[in-house]
Amino acid sequence: MLGLLNHGRLFVGYDMGNDYAQISYAFSDSEEIETLSSVAGEQNYCIPAVLCKKPGVNQWFYGKEALRHAEEQGGILVENLLSMAIDGEPVQIEGESYQPEALLALFMKRSLGLLSQIASLDKIYELAVTCEHLEGRTLEAFRQAVAGILRKTPRVSFESHEESYYHYMLGQPKELWEDCSILCDYRESRILLYRLEPNRNTTPTAVFIEEETYPFPSWESFGSGEELRKMRMERLDQDFLEIVQKAAGTRNVNSFFLIGENFSEQWMQESLRFLCRGRRVFQGNNLYSKGACFGLLAKYRENGEEKNHVFLGKDKLRANVGMKLMRQGQESYLALLNAGGNWFETEKTLEFYLQDGNSIEIIITPLMGKGSKLAQMILEDLPKGLTRLKACFSMTKENQMTVEIEDLGLGEFRPATHRIWKETITIY
Repeated sequence: MLGLLNHGRLFVGYDMGNDYAQISYAFSDSEEIETLSSVAGEQNYCIPAVLCKKPGVNQWFYGKEALRHAEEQGGILVENLLSMAIDGEPVQIEGESYQPEALLALFMKRSLGLLSQIASLDKIYELAVTCEHLEGRTLEAFRQAVAGILRKTPRVSFESHEESYYHYMLGQPKELWEDCSILCDYRESRILLYRLEPNRNTTPTAVFIEEETYPFPSWESFGSGEELRKMRMERLDQDFLEIVQKAAGTRNVNSFFLIGENFSEQWMQESLRFLCRGRRVFQGNNLYSKGACFGLLAKYRENGEEKNHVFLGKDKLRANVGMKLMRQGQESYLALLNAGGNWFETEKTLEFYLQDGNSIEIIITPLMGKGSKLAQMILEDLPKGLTRLKACFSMTKENQMTVEIEDLGLGEFRPATHRIWKETITIY
């Protein structure tokens, strides 16, 4: 209840997956980031990502209560909310059709209701939603879901787990990540591995995260039979040891983070010895929601390591794009697309005058490359003389930019042709 006495702005990190959700929060005037527990007084951070409809009536339950109603009272359990919202196909329940984005929104709204113990939903200043991969239909599904929840809160952002990991690490002491940090996420039947490495040869420092996935059985699926169980756990230990040894290689790994309930000292013997050899090792399951919160706070406060670093994950634009223009008689550089933003959300529209010629030059500066390169776009059959152009720059792939230019003419001096030139440019 301490949060009720805090009048700072409220920031919320919301981790949503197919199996569970987690919610972390922080106030602007506090250094602590807390994670909500689904059970009061316990560190039970995972909220089962399920809904349950009471048969015959429009009454819904979520999380553990939904599981209980489904088991004890024959309620209709609705699972895989995120994947259904991504697919976009209507869901049939008791002969009625439901939009999957609405079901996802219902779960998110109900689970965010846990914040009522510290503040009402309309007190949220900024919300960051994080999930494993933010691509394809995922972003649109989240946007539609959130639109029906926080109508009074325009500050909403979305990010992948790897970006939340980046934000979390930059909120930690530098000795935990200054060379390399590795996160192992063990759930279902696989280990998802993220390796974070800063490149200090760039300004700002570019931080990359490489992702690898390894099939890996759950140790709890080994069943009974003590001798067989022991053999399988030893094999699991050896397989995990090989994975982390390969991931570390010859790097100076400062820290390992183990995420997921499947990690257990019951089977981690040799692998744990390797992990702890001159490194810090952490185990938990609320890193992503906390990381999303760290990112919001860093942006709001404009301090810490994030102002000197740029994250260049697979969803990020890895080059700066601009062009030179004349302003008040002086040549100046105009930034169009900035490295570090999500490539699928990066776009720029502007109008400018072309004094002569029929071409424009675009300056592309890869953050990891040596110097810049020029991309020239020829506007064939453009009428001669001064004219006004409208240009739209957008990313269609992580390394491909589409440029669309329209001739707007020059009023009564030269009528607009409204001809459009379009070209795709590989930027790195």
